[in-house]
Amino acid sequence: MKVTALQDESLDALCWRYYGSTSGTVEAVMAANPGIAALGVALPAGTVVEMPAPVAIDQVRPLLQLFN
Repeated sequence: MKVTALQDESLDALCWRYYGSTSGTVEAVMAANPGIAALGVALPAGTVVEMPAPVAIDQVRPLLQLFN
């Protein structure tokens, strides 16, 4: 899926708008869009960004048990 960046939108804000989360999504989007980091913090308006499928970026964190 391709998403168009709004004026002065950051990559993490775009990920939040599309996925509803930034945990692991920003890294996945950067991997799917080589060179996007060179555009700077605020993406130029109209920048088309390839968004990987949400199932490809879901991360399961192991349960951390403090006490037995």
